[in-house]
Amino acid sequence: MTISRRSFVRLGAAGLLLPAAAGCGVRLGGLSAGNNSAQGSAGSELSSAAPLPAPFTRPLPIPDVLAPVRSDAEGDHYEITQRAAQAELLPGLPTEVWGYNGTFPGPTIVSQRGRPTIVTHRNELPVPVVVHLHGGRTPAEHDGYPTDMILPVGGADHGHQMGGMSATGSRAYVYPMDQPAATLWYHDHRMDFTGPQVYRGLAGFHLVHDDAEDALGLPASDRDIPLMITDRAFAADGSFAYPSVDPSLTGTPGVTAEYMSGVLGDCILVNGAPWPVLEVDAARYRFRLLNASNARRYQLELDPPAPMVQVGSDLGLLAAPVAHERIDIAQAERFDIVIDFSRYAVGDEVTLVNRYGSGGAAYVMRFRVARRAPDGSRIPQRLADVRLLTPSDTMVRRSFVFARGGAEAHGMTLWTVNDQPFDPAFSHADPRLGSVELWRVRALNVEHPFHIHLAQFQVLGKGGQGPGRFDGGWKDTVNLDNGDHADLLVRFDGHRGRYVLHCHNLEHEDMMMMANFDVV
Repeated sequence: MTISRRSFVRLGAAGLLLPAAAGCGVRLGGLSAGNNSAQGSAGSELSSAAPLPAPFTRPLPIPDVLAPVRSDAEGDHYEITQRAAQAELLPGLPTEVWGYNGTFPGPTIVSQRGRPTIVTHRNELPVPVVVHLHGGRTPAEHDGYPTDMILPVGGADHGHQMGGMSATGSRAYVYPMDQPAATLWYHDHRMDFTGPQVYRGLAGFHLVHDDAEDALGLPASDRDIPLMITDRAFAADGSFAYPSVDPSLTGTPGVTAEYMSGVLGDCILVNGAPWPVLEVDAARYRFRLLNASNARRYQLELDPPAPMVQVGSDLGLLAAPVAHERIDIAQAERFDIVIDFSRYAVGDEVTLVNRYGSGGAAYVMRFRVARRAPDGSRIPQRLADVRLLTPSDTMVRRSFVFARGGAEAHGMTLWTVNDQPFDPAFSHADPRLGSVELWRVRALNVEHPFHIHLAQFQVLGKGGQGPGRFDGGWKDTVNLDNGDHADLLVRFDGHRGRYVLHCHNLEHEDMMMMANFDVV
């Protein structure tokens, strides 16, 4: 009999595993190392064995927008096949990506508020997958719970089905899209293996539009560009380098000891291209920034310095635009910004740099001003009606501590929430549908980005102060430094059911830093 990993850890933490269980071939890899932070991020950096290209030589790719296979009274229907494919991410070297429709990033899905979107995913990969619409206000059965897997065509589950609502071969996810315009994204969420499967390419944009945003006059069409920022390391043959204990992702989960705090790559990719360059008009552009890295945080700045005007956060527009000289963006956070290139002369070059990075990780991409062009866009002084929540809106207060410790298995220390490793059968909270709760979330040992499914929150304060400069608007992810805490006003609406909260450092998430809550 194959012992599930979660059962193994729960029994081990409770002291109930008999010594003979060690002979079953089930173990946890890389859980005994110390906590590491590098370049403003929790984790250690991998060095590429393959030669990396000179920065700013490859044009920025723009992910294709996926067309629906049909539209009817139910909504707009899309089909995506998850499969392995060869891509030339580095010059002259093939890289196998696991991609949505075989591409990295996957195709962009564009939805209209109030118009249901149905996406059928077919799994032609050799492992189970789960699809989570990050930021979606989605019914629990379609949210991408970590054990609700799509087994590969043929049905192999490698002992990790774990009793969820699994399907074989394909599955349809139904998204009501009853939410304001926002920059969402979809990615793999398979229990124990989210980190390596996203690292291999399973991520894509899902944009929501609505009439209110369309009427604002923000840059649109070819001047509305999504930017998925990731970091990767490459083996000598061009394949992705990732320190999995089991590179097949079919057996023992986890990473080797020195990368337990997180995996950082030494090559920065934007939309799958290393340090790309984008030719722009001397006009305003809207960029939808997404940090889709496993563990790396970024502090983004333009060189030469110029303002980046934020118009949107994780879950939609801000009430009013905010100008930033620098933007701190943790894993899974989104910032919609406008850059006005009319301030530059034709031929000028502007580099997007990462002040947290060193070496190649200190650079992200470059913009080259190519021509003068008319520009009818604008940035209104008022963007959206955002009702500010207050503590008087809440009736329940809860605390969550993200730290390493509180549970062990055979002498190996786990990442936990409130000293407990993730257990699909245990729920930490039962918020009522339609309620607002005040949550205090604390990060210990290293940096942790807190993410919650379904619900949205406003940051009331950090570290006993008010919200940070980058915490405005409705959010689903918040950046927490080591030792920091945030007070969040969390609103639960839309759907009942079981959802998860977790650290969006994907190595931490895979190593137990996740918890259930039930909306009742």
